[in-house]
Amino acid sequence: MAEPTPPEGSPPVPETLVAVRELVTASTHLSHAIGRRAGLNRTELAALEHLVETPAAPGELAGLLEVSTAASTGVVDRLERRAHVERRPHPTDRRRLEVHVTDSGRAEMLGYLRPMLDALSAIDADLTDDERAVVVRFLRAAAAAVRRAADEPPAQ
Repeated sequence: MAEPTPPEGSPPVPETLVAVRELVTASTHLSHAIGRRAGLNRTELAALEHLVETPAAPGELAGLLEVSTAASTGVVDRLERRAHVERRPHPTDRRRLEVHVTDSGRAEMLGYLRPMLDALSAIDADLTDDERAVVVRFLRAAAAAVRRAADEPPAQ
């Protein structure tokens, strides 16, 4: 990706910001590619990404995906038909259900990610402990900034 030309009189865009933009763009491209390969739409893929981290009730999933509970139920139904997820009784509340990623669903998603994860592990292995600490600090701060931007309305 070419570095954007800043407006005249503006300081140049720092290389770190260019690199973050490249990473975000590549990540978006990867997400689309995985969805295409797996035959999943964006909402289904987003649901799986969340459920890989932690099970959720269908209503919670609706909130996380920013869709109606009916739409969330449809997402879970489609993922369940493909054996990516399963509904299980809540461990402490018999009236509730939780949606869990199945072992086969997890394995399929990991299969799509394995080449990238292997490459990232090789990059990490070449870092010194001090370099790794700087990278981790920067990436965590950048992730927090992205989350804040997603959660805050734009300035008027």
